[in-house]
Amino acid sequence: MASRLAVRAAILHRGRVLVVNAWPGHRSDLWCLPGGGVEPGQSLPDTLVREVAEETGLQVAPGAPFLINEFHDPASGFHQVEIHFRATLTGPDLITLADPEGIVNRARWVTRTDLAQLRHKPDSLGAAIWGGGDAHYDALETIVF
Repeated sequence: MASRLAVRAAILHRGRVLVVNAWPGHRSDLWCLPGGGVEPGQSLPDTLVREVAEETGLQVAPGAPFLINEFHDPASGFHQVEIHFRATLTGPDLITLADPEGIVNRARWVTRTDLAQLRHKPDSLGAAIWGGGDAHYDALETIVF
């Protein structure tokens, strides 16, 4: 059984949030926030900055965490815990898909209405991003492809 800790960034810009598709080869229509796995010895904010830059070319400043999510794949035993942070752009909003692992293949800025029409995870993402308030816990979900 493998476990992984990851971080994700809600980059709000001009009333929109950036979402990415992180399924190589367009295997899925599932969208999520940019981010990725924490490396041993690297802080959560530093991981967030690194992952967003690697996946999208954007430079961000991490803000406060607002959502904790976890999911698993019963077939493989894989389990991931994600901490979602608010983030602010610190440079241009030009997206360059330069993911060194080749996982992120699409990115787009979406409104809350747009997000509601996309298949995305976690399910509570829109409410957590635009709802404000304290951090939310999104209960364990089965991974979907």
